[in-house]
Amino acid sequence: MAMKENDQIIKENNCETKMGLPCVLEAFTSIFNTGSISIKCCSELVVLGKVCHSALVKRTLENPLFKDLNPVTIIAKSIQTWNNCLALIDSPSPSA
Repeated sequence: MAMKENDQIIKENNCETKMGLPCVLEAFTSIFNTGSISIKCCSELVVLGKVCHSALVKRTLENPLFKDLNPVTIIAKSIQTWNNCLALIDSPSPSA
């Protein structure tokens, strides 16, 4: 049931078309591995929206390739990445 739900959210919101592949990979690495996400990709992530972000992370967790990962840890990292991006985007940049 949950899988269908995430797929439906992703489809209805055109989630897969809102971020460029380099930023998708960057965000993915920061959540599912260890890495940081650039300000440029944070901007794309914020434009993507929290609903899409959550649905895409949850759908990835449903993939058998990621069955060994702890969903609680991944969800926490996805929220942390989201919050970090919001903070980066909201704070005035020194170069502006």
